[in-house]
Amino acid sequence: MEQLTHFINGKRVAGTSGRFSDVYNPATGEVQAQTPLANPAELDAAVAGAAAAQPAWAATNPQRRARVLMKFVALMNRDMDKLAEALSREHGKTLPDAAGDVQRGLEVVEYCIGAPELLKGDYTDSAGPGIDMYSMRQALGVTAGITPFNFPAMIPMWMFAPAIACGNAFILKPSERDPSVPIMLAELLQEAGLPDGILQVVNGDKEAVDAILDHDVIQSIGFVGSTPIAEYIYSRGCANGKRVQCFGGAKNHMIVMPDADMDQVADALVGAGYGAAGERCMAISVAVPVGDETADRLVEKLAPRVEALKVGPYTSGNDVDFGPVVTGAAKENILKLVESGVEAGAKLVVDGRDFNLQGYEDGFFVGAHLFDHVTSDMDIYQKEIFGPVLSVVRAQSYEDALKLAMDHEYGNGTAIYTRDGDTARDFANRVNVGMVGINVPIPVPLAYHTFGGWKKSVFGDLNQHGPDAFKFYTRTKTVTARWPSGIKEGGEFSIPVME
Repeated sequence: MEQLTHFINGKRVAGTSGRFSDVYNPATGEVQAQTPLANPAELDAAVAGAAAAQPAWAATNPQRRARVLMKFVALMNRDMDKLAEALSREHGKTLPDAAGDVQRGLEVVEYCIGAPELLKGDYTDSAGPGIDMYSMRQALGVTAGITPFNFPAMIPMWMFAPAIACGNAFILKPSERDPSVPIMLAELLQEAGLPDGILQVVNGDKEAVDAILDHDVIQSIGFVGSTPIAEYIYSRGCANGKRVQCFGGAKNHMIVMPDADMDQVADALVGAGYGAAGERCMAISVAVPVGDETADRLVEKLAPRVEALKVGPYTSGNDVDFGPVVTGAAKENILKLVESGVEAGAKLVVDGRDFNLQGYEDGFFVGAHLFDHVTSDMDIYQKEIFGPVLSVVRAQSYEDALKLAMDHEYGNGTAIYTRDGDTARDFANRVNVGMVGINVPIPVPLAYHTFGGWKKSVFGDLNQHGPDAFKFYTRTKTVTARWPSGIKEGGEFSIPVME
């Protein structure tokens, strides 16, 4: 049995807590490795190493820090196939999807190479008589991130790349379900010239998370995961005086107007709803056709496409549409929610409950499901399923469709398919959701914009990557300086004002 490690002070380090978590091959259901679960003492050691290394890194010219990231990008491109294969082996997603996971993280690293420009402060000459005023963006110190299983490459890079570019050290606590790729990324950064201790990877569970939340040296925490855990981390981290940003659950709606191209819509929904087995926070899990005629045409187009989806392990080739879900518990939860939809009266148009892949009977595969006539009071509508399940909720008008998206507690992403510019513009302006697609099914912004939802999909006031990341990982210091032209006598006892 392979024993995985932490990555501390520039090298792989065996765990000392005596506690381990099994890492499965989702395609076979077999345990393929064990990862150590850190205790508070191990986290303390990682933080101490980061705190010792960070001042020199922060004092390094921003352009030199950016050169390390440049080299890191080159090394990731060199090892793309190796990273994708390791990711697929532990997560279960297809190789093209795994490579996309790495690529979307790499794009944020490329954006962070512009740190010298993004870290420039402001300057005002002669703000008052003989007075100049300027601001500086300075590193926080030691920062941390707690990342999810569904994007084990992308989301860690969304956090540590801007943190490191700003001059911080970073403690990464990745998901214990698929921990190998974060270690590989840390090794590539080390090869690129990152000093020891600036990126520490500490594997762990709730014990390590709580140690991060309570550690007085750690200045900020980023998190992506479920909403209940996001609320917990945000409240406890903020109570301890830390800067915290947490991204939670989602239930993303696609509004389908009667004038939309139904073939285009069906193709978009199949990719957005079933890609990565639905284990994406930006997956479309609810289609909202406007009018029964629109709904009938949409379901007629969708059903054969969903039935034709190819499910299998990543080793079966690039024509596999999606692989297994990450754990047996995830599979059980998905199928339990499917049963609840049937019991509540929704019509199961495509039934994947009996899906069984020959030779992989113990794997965590879930067949594709398509529901019609779902209503807003059903669990399959209200809860985030995080599996290959698409629900069709029929709306009788545009206003009814808009209301569904606006009334849901989650507000991560949404989309509308229409050929009418007025409708699209109205939807984009009115919907209370953070990321909106117009004839785009998964509206994930590119690296130079910011990623973030609204409502119970986010806790905190700044988004991920883009300009917000450089605000989150720095503090602004403002300096007011006066260089008198002559000797001044006596004190000034009134508040300074402009003359």
